Amino acid sequence: MEPTAGPVHYQKLLLWEPRSESEEEEEEEEETAEPLVPNPWRPQDSSGNNVGGLPGAWARLVAALLLLAVGFSLAVWQLHTRGGSSEPLGSVAPLPSGHSHRPGVYHHGAIISPAATCSHLGRELLVAGGNVVDAGVGAALCLAVVHPHATGLGAMFWGLFHNSSSGNSIALTSGPAQILAPGLGLPSALPTLRLLHTRFGRLPWPRLLVGPTMLAQEGFLVDTTLARALAAQGTKGLCPLLCHTDGTPLGPGARATNPKLAAVLHKAALAPTPDLAGEALLNLLARDLGLEGPSAGPRPTLEPALQLPVPQGILFTTPSPSAGPELLALLKAALHSGGPSPDPCPPLLQATVTPGSSALATVDSSGSVLLLTSSLNSSFGSGHLSPSTGVLLSNLVAKSATSAWACPLILRGSLDDTEADVLGLVASGTPAVARVTTRTLLSHLAGPQTQAQQGRTESPSVCGQGTLLQVAAHAEHAHVSSVPNGCCPFQGF
Repeated sequence: MEPTAGPVHYQKLLLWEPRSESEEEEEEEEETAEPLVPNPWRPQDSSGNNVGGLPGAWARLVAALLLLAVGFSLAVWQLHTRGGSSEPLGSVAPLPSGHSHRPGVYHHGAIISPAATCSHLGRELLVAGGNVVDAGVGAALCLAVVHPHATGLGAMFWGLFHNSSSGNSIALTSGPAQILAPGLGLPSALPTLRLLHTRFGRLPWPRLLVGPTMLAQEGFLVDTTLARALAAQGTKGLCPLLCHTDGTPLGPGARATNPKLAAVLHKAALAPTPDLAGEALLNLLARDLGLEGPSAGPRPTLEPALQLPVPQGILFTTPSPSAGPELLALLKAALHSGGPSPDPCPPLLQATVTPGSSALATVDSSGSVLLLTSSLNSSFGSGHLSPSTGVLLSNLVAKSATSAWACPLILRGSLDDTEADVLGLVASGTPAVARVTTRTLLSHLAGPQTQAQQGRTESPSVCGQGTLLQVAAHAEHAHVSSVPNGCCPFQGF
């Protein structure tokens, strides 16, 4: 006959201390616990006591050690899962304090770009201890690999960097457009980005090229944006880089490699100076084209940004030949007249051919901001793919170098207040970047209350397939967003 299991009596758990046998016997007589439901998987005798249990102080000691072991293993598991979790694009993980933010708001820094791969790479550089310049330059080099229709080593770059520590804003220019050969612009991306990093970057220059070089060498997945550009452009001059073996363009999800470009990036990582960063590329291009060599290399510059004081702070933008002066003229006129902001898409501009351009933005919670915009002038530039370098050359020449696609804008609340809010705006893919940026800034300056009083509640808009990126530092947090909403992946931490 099976013995009947009775209630199990548990003693109070105490840390073991040396005691006399008489004290232990007294405590065992006095201390009893309420009966609990027995564990059916544990052997018991007919009296209800655990079989093989250790008596007295030894039982308490073993129980205490078991609890410590369980607690330690739980702590290790929590640290492991917290460190190994991956944050999806544009998501916000709950903070250790238990609170979380809406997507696009981060405690330390953030980056937004047209490609998820490049936003992720920029975030990795921030987490590794880099600043906004490291993250922005690394992401720009990444875009040169994965978005060859809009940017690349053959592109021209404009940038605007705001240093929260000094309160200064610096404009980055590629210098005047130069011709490598008839209809082909002189590449200036490598020396331009290297100059910016040499002056303001924190991580070693080779570290920024690790990710882009691996993408070019081992391959990247064609995203929807590139696939759409390929379908519209056709594959003339782009095979075999962006084509299947039958000559058809690669579609979304197809893998593309560019080992020649990887070799160029590897050499650029070893260059000791900005001038030498693009020298190897120019020599290879000259050989491809049968040239003795370019008469002069690119002349990128760093110079003080243009400024415009406004009641809410001070505005910064890039100088001529970018669209920065046009932007400031539009803002002055609108602020002086108090009238409505200009229509960003008048009929004349809607009929204008949209320039092929790319933009990205990085920000940290202290208020440092980097805005970068680049262009090949047309989609896939000149369509000339250099066989020795894997670089698509631009068709940016002197008469097309007005850079109407470039007018990044930064608004700082106050030069005297080191903790003042900072706002950054950069548009791309539209012939009306100055008008789009003006309209967006005026809407921001008006504020929600003024807009409601004037019956204006429209959200910022861009012409055609254009995009507008917005970053801000507010209340010790970094903010990122885009128009259209969700067009550009962002990441932060």
